[in-house]
Amino acid sequence: MADLIIDDPCLDEVITWPKSEWKALWRDGRRWTLLRRVIEFRRRLRAFRFDTVLDLQGLFKSGLLAWMTGAPRRIGLDSREGSALFMSEVVERGGDAARISSEYLHLARHLGLDCGDFLPRLSVTPPAALAADRLMAEHRLRARSYAVCAPFTTRPQKHWFEDAWQSLCRILVERGLTPVLLGGPADAEAAACIASADARIVNLAGRTRLHEAAAVVRSAGLVVGVDTGLTHMGIAFDVPTVALFGSTCPYTITGRDNARVIWLGMQCSPCRRNPTCGGAFTCLRDITPARVMEEVDRVLAA
Repeated sequence: MADLIIDDPCLDEVITWPKSEWKALWRDGRRWTLLRRVIEFRRRLRAFRFDTVLDLQGLFKSGLLAWMTGAPRRIGLDSREGSALFMSEVVERGGDAARISSEYLHLARHLGLDCGDFLPRLSVTPPAALAADRLMAEHRLRARSYAVCAPFTTRPQKHWFEDAWQSLCRILVERGLTPVLLGGPADAEAAACIASADARIVNLAGRTRLHEAAAVVRSAGLVVGVDTGLTHMGIAFDVPTVALFGSTCPYTITGRDNARVIWLGMQCSPCRRNPTCGGAFTCLRDITPARVMEEVDRVLAA
């Protein structure tokens, strides 16, 4: 994740929490070494002499890190899991929940900031852009000539179905857009199954780091995806985007004319992490490729 923001022009510095190292030390029983690492990290944070820290995650671990900075003003957004104990100020979520980034807009207004249109944005580093260009050249892809498909995320109840992706990809090919599958190494096998439906589908799952995938998204002519970071990148880069929501509570107001959300609004949705359908995931099964293409036509026309 740090690679995605490390060179963002709006940031002066990116400090990464060595979570993996700390977990390994705990697992190996090296408690004194872990304690020293924690103290060193706390000392490093306090050296910046922050006056204000924003905890946007609102979890115990993020609240603890905010407290470790020593900042006198620590503002937590919807703090839970006891993280409110580490805050000097807690802001409850508010605003229009149907709007993308509504909770962050609510916090920005609470802080008295100039919010403008308040749309998500990302930047791409030159090395990431170069890596993406090489991949595109390898598959003879030109900018805007392909559609990024983002089928994968962390929970099965957020996934659209393999056969639906295959049908959609065939239609995209007929429309002159080459489908490009993006995902992580863990998604490679599932991506290969989708790609097996048509030799013209380009499977890049597991072949890009996150910031390189962002560069591929930026140059796409279309993004279609489930509720996952790659899909939201399409909106951030102002690429025509169709997002498919089922088990998660969606934003339906994207802030852009060329981005739309499909959510059927079933009685059992959003179920979040507790599906009640026995694995049927009807909230996504009932979204047909034809329905997706209706929205694709709308965002491309916009």
